[in-house]
Amino acid sequence: MTGTRRGEAVTVATSRPPTPARRVPDRHTPDRHPDLAAALTAAISGEVRFGTAERTVYSHDASNYRHLPAGVVKPADPDDVRATVALCREHGVPLVPRGAGTSIGGQAIGPGAVVLDFRRHLDRVTALDPDRRTARVQPGAVLDTLRAAARPHGLTFGPDPSTHSRCTLGGMIGNDSCGSHSLAWGRTADNVDSLDLLLADGTELTVGGPTGPEERARLRRLPGRAGELHRALQDLAADHLALLRQGFPELPRRVSGYALDALLPERGHDLARALTGTEGTCAVLLGATVRLVAAPAARALVVAGYPDETAAADAVPALLPHRPLTMEGMGADLIAALLAAGPRPPALDRLPAGQGWLFMEVGGDTPAAAEDAARTLAGAVRRDGAAAAVVTDPGEQRQLWGVREAGAGIVTRLPGGGEAWPGWEDSAVPPQRLGGYLRELRALLAAHHLKGVPYGHFGEGCVHLRIDFPLARTDGRAAFRRFLEDAADLVVAHGGSLSGEHGDGQARAELLPRMYPPQLIELFARFKAIWDPENLLNPGNLVDPRPLDRDLRLDGLPERRLPLVFPYQDDDGSLAKAVHRCVGVAKCVDTTTGVMCPSYMATGEERHSTRGRARLLAEMLRGDAIPDGWRSPEVREALDLCLACKGCASDCPVHVDMATYKAEFLYHHYRHRPRPAAHYSMGWLPLWLRAAALAPGAADRVRRSPPLAAALKRIAGIAPERDLPALPAETFSRWFRRHRAAHPADPGAPRLLLWPDTFSEHLEPQVARAAVAVLEHLGYAVELPDRAVCCGLTWISTGQLGTARRVLRRTVRTLPPDIPVVGLEPSCTTALRDELPALLGRDPRDGAAARAVAGRVRTFAEVVDAHAAALPTLPGSAITQVHCHQHAALGTDADRRVTARLGLDNRVLDSGCCGLAGNFGFERGHYEVSRAAAERVLLPEIRAAAPETLVLADGFSCRTQIAQLGGGRRALHLAEVVQRALAERQPD
Repeated sequence: MTGTRRGEAVTVATSRPPTPARRVPDRHTPDRHPDLAAALTAAISGEVRFGTAERTVYSHDASNYRHLPAGVVKPADPDDVRATVALCREHGVPLVPRGAGTSIGGQAIGPGAVVLDFRRHLDRVTALDPDRRTARVQPGAVLDTLRAAARPHGLTFGPDPSTHSRCTLGGMIGNDSCGSHSLAWGRTADNVDSLDLLLADGTELTVGGPTGPEERARLRRLPGRAGELHRALQDLAADHLALLRQGFPELPRRVSGYALDALLPERGHDLARALTGTEGTCAVLLGATVRLVAAPAARALVVAGYPDETAAADAVPALLPHRPLTMEGMGADLIAALLAAGPRPPALDRLPAGQGWLFMEVGGDTPAAAEDAARTLAGAVRRDGAAAAVVTDPGEQRQLWGVREAGAGIVTRLPGGGEAWPGWEDSAVPPQRLGGYLRELRALLAAHHLKGVPYGHFGEGCVHLRIDFPLARTDGRAAFRRFLEDAADLVVAHGGSLSGEHGDGQARAELLPRMYPPQLIELFARFKAIWDPENLLNPGNLVDPRPLDRDLRLDGLPERRLPLVFPYQDDDGSLAKAVHRCVGVAKCVDTTTGVMCPSYMATGEERHSTRGRARLLAEMLRGDAIPDGWRSPEVREALDLCLACKGCASDCPVHVDMATYKAEFLYHHYRHRPRPAAHYSMGWLPLWLRAAALAPGAADRVRRSPPLAAALKRIAGIAPERDLPALPAETFSRWFRRHRAAHPADPGAPRLLLWPDTFSEHLEPQVARAAVAVLEHLGYAVELPDRAVCCGLTWISTGQLGTARRVLRRTVRTLPPDIPVVGLEPSCTTALRDELPALLGRDPRDGAAARAVAGRVRTFAEVVDAHAAALPTLPGSAITQVHCHQHAALGTDADRRVTARLGLDNRVLDSGCCGLAGNFGFERGHYEVSRAAAERVLLPEIRAAAPETLVLADGFSCRTQIAQLGGGRRALHLAEVVQRALAERQPD
């Protein structure tokens, strides 16, 4: 039960991204506490960051609040944690432990504190015992890492918040997290075996679960601080037995306040349970032993449809005896918010009729057993007069659960486009009272002239709700406070809890006296003082809390409209509103899947995540922590490693578009100032290549001469590790003129204008030639523009937006009207569809034409897909690297259908960005990050692919990265693959 636990442990798994491509130093001097920063730097082997950039990105979590810390420490090992705590105590600086920073109540931030970022390095599952069904974890271990380690043994960790891909076990223990499966397997508090603790005074001890009288007596006799602590805790409980037995409401999701009733003798004086959910206010977690549960071998999903979500809530008590693993509820307004945020997911077709739904998962030892259980449950639903659908396909189940898991991000924007905020995020009542509570909650919203989208863990009476609080208005604070006070009274009247999952923090701690009697509030303070008498650990949370309407992150936003280039039409023309789309749910720090965020996946630095960059831009607009505005070196450094891949525009639940924000920033940052050499070389690449095409032989001699190539790269700001691409002897357009002269187009054939992008025109004309062959085979009359055109992409990505607009105006005026435009290069095609109307859409002369051109743009696959029946087969295997812009903006459905029609056994890689990303990977200083992004998945897959396996990559950047780093493997454009199929002519 007590004593320091230190020693060797076998690493089972880690959640960290690949070894950082480079250790990026915090180049700025400490803004506060320089002596503490110097002492920490000398004492620990981890990272000490007291500069402006780090303080800024760690000043937010997923709450409404903002607190600039003194600095950030990223401990490399437990000794670093010990040294940090000791030095902070010596200097009188508070400490805030932090996991993924997804706390919704403000628990992961603190004014003037040192933030301990455990996720960066202390992220391992150090041991797993399948027989005892336990695992040892470090505080920064990510939940999905633990679940992956347990899965081969048929085990899992029961609590599973929607942020499971990035939330940490330390954060879950701090907040007593739950998730959808807590209905079956309990909250985090129900699944903790023991906690290894470090107190603010340097004391270390391990506390466990229930103990008997003899063990408690032994603990009282311990010498020193440990015995003193145990005596104080046992006396606190013994002196207030009646209060502890009667002062806490009984419901499955009571998370608010300290769980002091766990100290009751009939509950075994369970210190591990009492400390779970204390939000880092009592002790620093060094490690934990957690309990695992048996995962069902097979699962099935029952979706029940009701007239609205309150009717679904009313149905809960009658369905609970069937013991489903989950019982999640949502209403039609959540689906409306989902549809407003993006394209309609096919999974919605499986929803039964209704305007409110329950998602109920059941398990079994076999798929048949799971299906039988699901049909039994569905029968009970139908007998109650509701519709029900049984979903057994695992892929369809994942898609439906994806709708629920995206809720935290989706509902930050209401169906009508308004912003919604946390604050009353996860109230809970006994499930039997949920329907009535929801009706009164809806009425309360209406009375306050507010709107929100309720959904949540209906089987346990927990409701998630983000609300359109007018926080940016001068009277917004008062409206915020009035509603929260009334809502607190409402949930207490229903026997409920202010928080049913995420803890209290600054958002709800002030309201605790509305839920608990004064005597219990006093006991909370005494409990905190026993552990942390100097109040160094996360002060202002739970005990003596900061006011709920102070420190709001929207305070201080500029009211004036900045002159901007992009329209930000979905954000009322405001960059401030655009960057505040980020609410901190942190999908961008999930390093396991998707495109977002390749720079974070490479460096592991918070300021290189989408979230971190959004925070920096928000602070730049605020103007106090980052006073330099558009000239900010902190923002420039963070955006320098943004690959402008657009992954966040699609993968982020709230569609933060960092590529656009980067282009906007670079435009203003370098306006009327010298730019980096790469902006002049690669930003103006279309013109340089056009000039080189006049003498391709001479240009190629320069490329092949090591001293000349090195000099050129040095002058042009190109990474010395990169090979310059070869120039063909003939451009595509020259070939096309010869081709058309020899093969006139059929005047009666439908016309297509093939977009001659810079890469197909000047670097890989064989791609465009293959496309011409395929399109003509399909019966089209292929045309080219009458003169040189460009999508402006290279100028856009380097922030040269004035030049980009001039290029685009000339392009729009050149293109013939009413002819479909077929793009081969995904980045250029995306620029025509998205950036063209964004930059010219409001232009009085060319806006209508720009929008019309954007509406006529098609991908090559979309055109070919319409003629799939005419394609021959090309049996064989293939792997596909999807270009980031195609993933984000164009989609891959047509490409997948075409490769399927060709008969290819094609596997689309979950590899994210290739790392080259246009000019990014060629720029000096970016090579290591570029390579690290490619080494995460893409390059290992390329090396492992059999020689006969086709490698498909429509993006020139992807093909170049594969050629230069993948051992010379040549990747093909889809046009080349279809052309090969036509040449080999293997009909069905």
